[in-house]
Amino acid sequence: MSDETKKTPPESDAEKKADESNAQVSKANEAKAEAKELAEKAEAKEPAERAEAKEPAERAEAKEPAERAEAKKPAEKAEAKKPAEKQPPAKELQEAARKATTPRPARAPAGKVAGKAPTTAADIDAPVIHVAPSPHVANQGLTTRSLMVDVVLGLGLVVIASVVFFKLYAVKVIAITTAACMAFEWIFVKMRGREPTLGDASAAVTGLILALSLPWSTPWWICVIASMIAIGLGKVAFGSLGQNIFNPAMAGRAFVMISFSAFLGAGAYVQAEATGTILSQATPLTAARVGALVPELWPLFLGNTNGSLGETSALASVLGGLYLISRRTASWEVPLAMFVVLGVLGGATQALVGPTPALATMKITVLQHFTSGAFMFGAFFIATDPVTSPLTRNGKFWFGGGISFFIWVLRTFSNYPEGLMFAVLLMNAAVPLINRWTVPTPVGGPVPKRE
Repeated sequence: MSDETKKTPPESDAEKKADESNAQVSKANEAKAEAKELAEKAEAKEPAERAEAKEPAERAEAKEPAERAEAKKPAEKAEAKKPAEKQPPAKELQEAARKATTPRPARAPAGKVAGKAPTTAADIDAPVIHVAPSPHVANQGLTTRSLMVDVVLGLGLVVIASVVFFKLYAVKVIAITTAACMAFEWIFVKMRGREPTLGDASAAVTGLILALSLPWSTPWWICVIASMIAIGLGKVAFGSLGQNIFNPAMAGRAFVMISFSAFLGAGAYVQAEATGTILSQATPLTAARVGALVPELWPLFLGNTNGSLGETSALASVLGGLYLISRRTASWEVPLAMFVVLGVLGGATQALVGPTPALATMKITVLQHFTSGAFMFGAFFIATDPVTSPLTRNGKFWFGGGISFFIWVLRTFSNYPEGLMFAVLLMNAAVPLINRWTVPTPVGGPVPKRE
């Protein structure tokens, strides 16, 4: 055998091994390709499977609101069918609080159901705290009408005294002025497009005070004009009751006094042809101005003297004023300050001038100052007007003292025998400033100022 024949088997073995390895590599490559294809197919299937899995959840979520709405409908219908529970009024709550704070034997409250919240005054056993903005009024029955009724009752004695001394003259002036004030109140309030406020009786009070400040001989048309000015310019022009700056009655009285002085001056009080002794006499302050004899104190105190309808009887004014103070309708600070200041000024004047003063009016004594003119009437019924007087206690003292100061100045040095009307109007103008000056110090000290 040759050498070539001997070498053939080893070469064939090597080839076989190479073929086997190639076959294995090709199988591995095929397996990898198949795995890759399977992975790609799996990746392609995942979004679809996920979308199919999400569809039931999305459908369930979409159904939930509808199911909830359907579940709520029966409850809403049941609530709509229930009657609205009434809240107990404030008065019932206060009454229940009062009953709860008073000692009483223990007993089961009537109508109380266990586990049920109290809804009526009978179910409430604990005190009720009522929170509300100021002003905090303790007396719920205190109204504008009740205050005005008190003033009318206080003026009753003054009206009776004027009718006793001036007869039908007083009835005529009082009736015309009061009716005119109420009529103008209705007209002017209607012109402002609001409901008439005649029910609070404030117009009637203005008419009464205005009439009692006029002479008994005042013509009817002056009464009407004075009423129109008092209600129109003195009250409604500022926004009606509670907002006027000046006393309405004094505003109307001052207007007609300046405009028609021939009918309302010193000569209007004296008429020789008038029936009655006091109607033909000069007023006490006019007599003092000309140096004539001033009436004695007793006639001045009772009212048996000439003058305006409400200024003659000091006794009637004092009794009516004390009634208002006892009812807390009028403040006592203003009259007290008026008496003190006029007493000091009148007494000092009389003591300093001697027996022969330069002016005859300086001879007027302190008691004559108190009992003559409209001082008593103004101190209790005009100066105590709560709308046109200061709010603070110290302010009321300053207000009353200022009125008396101007009364003393006008009576002593001016050409007018009486100065109450102008004194009240001057101090009405100063009320806002007095309120600012007399602000009380709060508890804990003054409020620090901002820098």
